[in-house]
Amino acid sequence: MAYSRRTLLGGLVGGLGGFSLPIVVGNAMGGALSAADQAFSKLAVSWLDQSMRFNPVAATAIGDHRFDALMTDFSPKGRAAALDFAKTTLRALKAIDSESLSRANQVDASMLANALESQIWTTEIGQDWAWNPLVWQEVAGGAIYSLMAREFAPLPTRLIRATARMNAIPAFLAETRASLVPARVPMPHAVTYAAQNKGLKSILSEMITPNLSALEGKDRAALEAAMAVFSAAIDSHQSWIETVLVPAAQGEFRAGAARFDQQLRYTLLSPLSRQDIRTRAEAAVIEVRAKMYHAACMALKGVADAPPTPANPTDAQRQNAIRAALDLAAADRPARHALVETSTKATQIAREFVVAKDLITLPEGPVRIILMPEFQRGFAVAYCDSPGPLEKHLDTFYAVSPIPDEWSEEQAISFTREYNRRAIQDIAVHEAMPGHYVQIFHANAYPSILRAVLSSGSFVEGWAVYGETMMVEEGFMADDPLYHLTQLKILLRAISNAIIDQAIHVDGWSEAQVMTFLTQTAFQEEREAAGKWRRAQLSITQLSTYFVGFSEHMEARAAAKAKQGSAFSLKAYHDGILSFGSPPVRYARALLLDEAIV
Repeated sequence: MAYSRRTLLGGLVGGLGGFSLPIVVGNAMGGALSAADQAFSKLAVSWLDQSMRFNPVAATAIGDHRFDALMTDFSPKGRAAALDFAKTTLRALKAIDSESLSRANQVDASMLANALESQIWTTEIGQDWAWNPLVWQEVAGGAIYSLMAREFAPLPTRLIRATARMNAIPAFLAETRASLVPARVPMPHAVTYAAQNKGLKSILSEMITPNLSALEGKDRAALEAAMAVFSAAIDSHQSWIETVLVPAAQGEFRAGAARFDQQLRYTLLSPLSRQDIRTRAEAAVIEVRAKMYHAACMALKGVADAPPTPANPTDAQRQNAIRAALDLAAADRPARHALVETSTKATQIAREFVVAKDLITLPEGPVRIILMPEFQRGFAVAYCDSPGPLEKHLDTFYAVSPIPDEWSEEQAISFTREYNRRAIQDIAVHEAMPGHYVQIFHANAYPSILRAVLSSGSFVEGWAVYGETMMVEEGFMADDPLYHLTQLKILLRAISNAIIDQAIHVDGWSEAQVMTFLTQTAFQEEREAAGKWRRAQLSITQLSTYFVGFSEHMEARAAAKAKQGSAFSLKAYHDGILSFGSPPVRYARALLLDEAIV
């Protein structure tokens, strides 16, 4: 399953942490500021400024380049300072009369309170810094990558800043070793960390070495020396990972009910409980599988040796028919090394349809399809990496993970059966047209930087899943029942994500149970199911954002249709619901339809 890296920025900033930049944070929709709005605006500016100071790496990604030469301070002193600031800010926020705020600021205030409460809970109770090495990896990898991936400043300037950060990496990795408690680290996290840490050196070979000629004299000498320091530090840290961390890792990766439920509330900022989500998801599985059977029947018409497709099938007949039709789609696979090329073509096809149907206002610039950086691999198959809200003019990347070289041909075939040409077409809709790329383009037009930094994962991921369904509703690939079937299968994947998220972390499902559920009920190929088992072990509640957000987007559109009647316009609705940035869907719906903000 793909995802948007934008949804991780809010957690990264909140988990760690005065804009001198000309930004808007309060009363973003215009109008006179009340005393409460003025107090909130001042507080929001202070929080944004200090959060960037606490986390320079996140600041670079967001587009605040005041601290590009600095590293994030994850030491006990740094964590304590960030925690103290979060508590002080939360007290000040609670002292503001929320009912006197503008509707826009009521939303932002709720999102900020949620982020602060999440930060405090994560630091004091969750303690990710002590057991989750991937939190440290996100910073170590982003430190140099975020400086080199986009041309926000001249290349020599970015290389000089990268020099400073590379020189700071040894101390950061030393703090990583001092803070992590190997016995508390779960084995899946340790193994993934071992693979990703090695990938950090690819940043040198792919982004720094080819650009050495941009510097001369002492600046180049300093850069080359820093590269040696960086490389040696990564090697030394890798040795520690392999000889100390991995052998000692015995932490429990399952969250348990109490922790899962608390984190779910922070992740979703939704009144839906874990039990509500499970009930909805299990009903949706039945509904989508019924639609898949209908699409399979259409696809199997005239196919020799096709299984029977009666109007009232038994469970076995339904299963066999869907599987047989999916096998037809799986047979149309891209070449092992052609994933980027195939994704690029699929993105263009989706864009042409969106333009022809005039479904939504589109960005003028293209999205760049790239190979996923090595240090990010092992979590998801693809992601959308949009520029920060302060740099909306820069490139958006649609990153695709290559098939690992060490995979056997059988494993590669399993992967490309799952990510066949039709599946890649649907993923292009999810990531780019009209999914993440288009949604975040609209979000970047909203003037509240605070809301952009704290963007809702369920809004962002839910929109992308909604976009897949909406495109089929509007006739995308209408003459190809196998595409419709594939899109339904990927929708079923989003629903299944929400089920296994809690089934693994709360109900204690085993790997065998998860694999059976994903391969049989959800029709996933073995490699996809195995990857999802790994991803579910590494994350808590993020997998629930797809289905919850999708459901809320579908409900919001239905409410708009009911209210507007014959005046309803799909394009106007899309532009409207996306015009408020990326808050939780219920807030965007309330702002669009003039409903109460609760």
